[in-house]
Amino acid sequence: MSDDPIFAFVLMPFNDEFEDVYKMGIKETASAMDIKAERVDEQIYQEGILERIYRQIEIADIIIADMTGQNANVFYEVGYAHAKDKLCILITKETEDIPFDLKHHRHIVYNGSITSLRGTLTNELEWAKSQIENIRNSRVKVKLSSVFGNLEKSKYTAKADVDFRIDLNNDSSNASPEIEAIYFYSSKGWTLQQEGKRCPNTESDIPEFSLRHFISPPIRKLHKKAWAQLQFKGSKYLAHAYDGEELKDSYRVTGRSVLRLATHEGNYDYEIPIDVECDEIPF
Repeated sequence: MSDDPIFAFVLMPFNDEFEDVYKMGIKETASAMDIKAERVDEQIYQEGILERIYRQIEIADIIIADMTGQNANVFYEVGYAHAKDKLCILITKETEDIPFDLKHHRHIVYNGSITSLRGTLTNELEWAKSQIENIRNSRVKVKLSSVFGNLEKSKYTAKADVDFRIDLNNDSSNASPEIEAIYFYSSKGWTLQQEGKRCPNTESDIPEFSLRHFISPPIRKLHKKAWAQLQFKGSKYLAHAYDGEELKDSYRVTGRSVLRLATHEGNYDYEIPIDVECDEIPF
C-alpha cells in the first residue's frame, strides 16, 4: 500500500477566464479530499513544456481536463492521457465541447457555475480516489482490454452477444493478495458464459445493479509485474417483435458494470465502462 498523495494533473487553457474554475472549482475541491491538483504552469522544471506535460500525465493518478472552447492543445493532451490508460475526468461549460466519441467517458457540464462544479467534481473525485486506492491496496489494475458485440436476430427477437476481455495487471513490486472469487455486476436480463459454461448468478449486493455473476479467476495470485486476462461472454435480449417492437439490424449497448475482486484482504471494486455496437453479421 502506497502512502504517496494522490496526484491530479490538470489540463486547461492558460487564460484568465479559467482562473476561478481552476483555483476554486478544481484545486480547492481536490485539496479538501487530500488530492494534490496542479497545472504545469505552477511547477518548476528544466525540460521543454511539452516534455513536462507528457511526463506529468504519465505519473499522474488522475487527469482533470477542461474541454471548454475545444482548445486544440487540451484535446491533444487528453488523447495522450487516454492512450496511456489514465483515469480522466472531463469538465466543460457547454456540453457541445465534448466530442461525440468522448461522451461515454466521465464528464461534468458546469454551465459556468463554480458551485455546481465543486459539488459534482467532489462526487467524481470520490469515485476516482476509490479506484486509485483499490489499485494501490490490491496491487491489481483492471482494464477492459477489448469488447466485441454481435447481434443474433430471429423472426421475433434480437439478442446481443458481447465478448469481454479484461486485463489484470500487477505493476507493483509485491504480489497481490490471493483472489478467492471474481464477480461481475449487471442489470437484469444478462446471462454470462465462461469457457462455454453458464456463470452462476444471484441478486446483487450493490443497489444500482440487479445481478451478480460469478466468474472463475484465471489465476489465484498476481506476482509482481504479472498479467492475466479474464474472458467471458454476456448475452441479453434487446427486443421482442411480439411486444410490438421493430427489430433493428444494429443496437448500441452502453452503460457501466463493476468487477469485484474478492480476496482474503477484502473486496476491491472496479468500474467497467461499456460502449459497444452490436451488429448482425450476414453469413
